[in-house]
Amino acid sequence: MTPAINTAKKAKVKYAVHEYQHDPKAESYGGEAAEALGIEAGQVFKTLLVAINGDNKKLAVGIVPVSGQLDLKAMATALKAKKLSMANPQDAERATGYVVGGISPLGQKKRLPMVLDSSAENFETIFMSAGRRGLEIEMAAADLMQLTGASLAPIGKQ
Repeated sequence: MTPAINTAKKAKVKYAVHEYQHDPKAESYGGEAAEALGIEAGQVFKTLLVAINGDNKKLAVGIVPVSGQLDLKAMATALKAKKLSMANPQDAERATGYVVGGISPLGQKKRLPMVLDSSAENFETIFMSAGRRGLEIEMAAADLMQLTGASLAPIGKQ
């Protein structure tokens, strides 16, 4: 059990865990998950950390489909920040308690501001890392937002 799974279990929300054999040579963790689980990449979401106004101690989380990228300008607007940059991987790991490629929006060590891309509303459920490479958790976007305090905004781009 990972902190992400424990968070969902404790909250008694409906979720499913999907495990697959992670290939260390995979170019994209999220793309690998979509392919291994036989689902479209737009339904699998990646968890990305950004530094607010260039401060690696002020982090926020963007959750976007693996089929696209995080739009830093849109994310800055959603957070009401002047500018964002991608967080240093070591800072992301320290703040979340997870390793890059297995960062889940659920069960992070610190509660960070979080924004979920509005495309999540197009699906009954979405998939995201369950806290380690090769492990995904599936749940309704509304449940994810309730558990994390995430807001919804169009922060993804193709």
